[in-house]
Amino acid sequence: MKSDLWYALKVRPRFERTVVIHLRSRGFDPFLPSYSVKRQWTDRVKSIQLPLFPGYVFCQFDLNARFPIVTTPGVNFIVGVGRMPEPIAQQEIESIRVVVNSGLHYEPYPYLNVGQLVLVERGALTGVAGLITDLKNGSRLIISINLLMRSVSAEIDRDWVRPIDASSKQYRHLREAFAATAAAAKIGSTFKAKVS
Repeated sequence: MKSDLWYALKVRPRFERTVVIHLRSRGFDPFLPSYSVKRQWTDRVKSIQLPLFPGYVFCQFDLNARFPIVTTPGVNFIVGVGRMPEPIAQQEIESIRVVVNSGLHYEPYPYLNVGQLVLVERGALTGVAGLITDLKNGSRLIISINLLMRSVSAEIDRDWVRPIDASSKQYRHLREAFAATAAAAKIGSTFKAKVS
């Protein structure tokens, strides 16, 4: 079992714990990292455990003997490229275990990329949408904000923003606005070059 590789299993929403119970009953040792969050009830505040990666459970198994895994109630499929399951590096699983067992506060955080549209949710720029142009030292990012067909850069804390859902109307509208600004800037620089 120790030589088997780790795989991510895509499971039904809110079925992670049920899948873990079923996998353990079949002799597997699944890994479901979770984090603690406080929730307000009408009469009290309660601390509950939520999956760190909602909809996913990690499990170590031999890919050639995957039938008991894929027939487990709640398991949709083994995550991979196309129809071929992709293993997860042992080092990544160990890194997650170290964080979970560290005793430090941790929680899920959206993965941010350069070129991604974000909405500022804290600070003086609350409510402003921008495009990530640079990621600095892991905790800061620079966003470009369109104002009057001009772009202004601002450096803000990473945890002040949230990604804008690519399927939303706001996303399409902002993408078009940023594309128009980029096109106008390109025409302006071309015009300056011809005039000079």
